[in-house]
Amino acid sequence: MLIAQLSVAGEGDLYPPPPSDHSVDIDQTALDEFLAGQSNLPWVVFRAAHRAANFPALPARARAVLAALARTVDANRPYAAIFARRELLTGRAMQSMRTFYRSLDDLEVAGLVERVPQKRFGTAGLFGRAYLHLTEKSAIVLGYVSHASGTQTTGSESFAPQASAGQPDDLVSASVETLSPPAPSFNPPCVTVADGAIYKDLFPKNQKRQPGELPADLQRLLSLGFRQFLIFKLMREAKAQAKLLSDVVEATWEHLRNAKRPISYLRALLRSPVDFGHQIRAKRLAAERLAEENARTASVDATVLQCAGQMFVDSANTRLITVSSTADSISVHNYREARPRVATGQWTTAFVAALNATEIVRATSDQVAAFRLKCDGNHEKQTKAVSTAEHATSRTRTSTINDRLSEMKRMLRAACAGVSLDTRNVQTVETAGHNLAASR
Repeated sequence: MLIAQLSVAGEGDLYPPPPSDHSVDIDQTALDEFLAGQSNLPWVVFRAAHRAANFPALPARARAVLAALARTVDANRPYAAIFARRELLTGRAMQSMRTFYRSLDDLEVAGLVERVPQKRFGTAGLFGRAYLHLTEKSAIVLGYVSHASGTQTTGSESFAPQASAGQPDDLVSASVETLSPPAPSFNPPCVTVADGAIYKDLFPKNQKRQPGELPADLQRLLSLGFRQFLIFKLMREAKAQAKLLSDVVEATWEHLRNAKRPISYLRALLRSPVDFGHQIRAKRLAAERLAEENARTASVDATVLQCAGQMFVDSANTRLITVSSTADSISVHNYREARPRVATGQWTTAFVAALNATEIVRATSDQVAAFRLKCDGNHEKQTKAVSTAEHATSRTRTSTINDRLSEMKRMLRAACAGVSLDTRNVQTVETAGHNLAASR
């Protein structure tokens, strides 16, 4: 239209416009229109985000997170749980994850948000989400709750206690800001548990991973030129061959230590069909038996040393056992024998076994005296028996000797005549003997 031109209106020469570069303004206007058109927020939410972004009592990072929460929370239910992941909130606040958690700490200290502890599902044993909630103070500051009546601005039911009525907005804001901040009620999660979409244990007990240190019995391979990762690899190779690298090294350590190329030699041993585990078990069994034998011998020696110079009797009081003062021999005296017998060989084991089985006990003075009396009585009985036997032998000695001499004569005569010793031919033998004597 010509009427809208400056030349027609006649004001171009009198009031010329100031010279300016319109390119910058045009670009900024286009950018603002583009950013404003990205989100179509309701007036209540837009006002809450604006108030959060301009809250003077918070640092800039906390204001950005509070503005993101104001855009995410349900305006009709400001005290309900905020269903938003960390990625969404950090994207709206344009912060990293660590800065986001610091901002949440600032908001919690200021009393603007409440972090509920993380819940856990009892049936599956998994961890749930940890939701955020706006407090009464933040709902009033953001404008989601009316100052006068304590109801929400959207007309729905109030989820917070009523605010003081009849106070101006600036006074209520000042009183809200001056409230004492509550103590943080959020307990940080365990470091071994992931948060967010991952609910599994980060360090399970059955996780297959390479240990940080070598086993104690394989650390000596480092002195032969083996590297740590090479030893782990050899452990896998030994497992593939149904062997244990520890058994192979233990069974062939002397040869492995003197080998010129220990790595190649060890790999050749892993490929061999030899059962090194059986060798190790046999050696351990022999060592255990030897240790048990040594322990048993030491126990026997200690027991014998404790019994040095003492006397023992059996349960029937028929034997008196005396241990020497040096505990190197014992004397066993049976009441049927006149003199005791001395044992100097392997007597300690049998002696200790009988002592442990209570077959023999330490002799008291009464038991020793009773044993002496038993020995004396038995000696008298033996003496009487011997004398009685000698007397009976002396009475029958003459006839017995004569019969024996006659028999010897017959045998000599039969031997000279070459005749059998049969008793039936005794007369023939005697006649042959007389004839032989006459012929001579």
